[in-house]
Amino acid sequence: MSNLRAPLLALCLFFVPTLGQAHPHVFIDASLRAVVDADGMFKGLEVQWAYDDFYSLLIFADLELDSDGDGRLRPDEVKRLEGFDLQWVDGYEGDSYASLNGRPVALGAPQSRGTRVEGGRIITTHFRPANAPAAGLQIKAYDPTFYTAYELAGQVEVDGPCTARIEAADLDAAYTKLEELLYATPESEATDYYPEVGESFADTVMLSCAP
Repeated sequence: MSNLRAPLLALCLFFVPTLGQAHPHVFIDASLRAVVDADGMFKGLEVQWAYDDFYSLLIFADLELDSDGDGRLRPDEVKRLEGFDLQWVDGYEGDSYASLNGRPVALGAPQSRGTRVEGGRIITTHFRPANAPAAGLQIKAYDPTFYTAYELAGQVEVDGPCTARIEAADLDAAYTKLEELLYATPESEATDYYPEVGESFADTVMLSCAP
């Protein structure tokens, strides 16, 4: 799994005078679990998002939670958080992508599987149903606009007769691409434009299944 937060922050801060704003704004540790049935069919993806401390604090403030500022919420406050990140606008893909032989595999609408707060961080879980052969499937977690930076946390689990292997992103190539695109951005467009480089920073999860 890649460790990109420190170099990303350094690079983004370097370009602040040009861009007017730094990317990414939100950091998420993502945990994935692929569900495969006995016939080797990919039936869906369980996704856990652990938000960074600062963004969690912003959500607390926006929803007027954690009035004492101790990073711990009452059960009724946690309930108010349920589904806060599942109100997706049309066209949003949920920052989870699956493909097979270079073709997209559709992931269904998210189904909430719980919300909790640990150490001041909001952690949510949702499930995306699917239906496709699992063998050779590739999965990535990323925000195309790079507003949010995702990092895979631990090994990807597989519920079923397959295994997952993670191919780390080529971060040197990703940083080079980002730098080149930023330099090529006219100053007049810098405030409103940011290159869609999120996929370049994404690790690739590959499923293998026994014949």
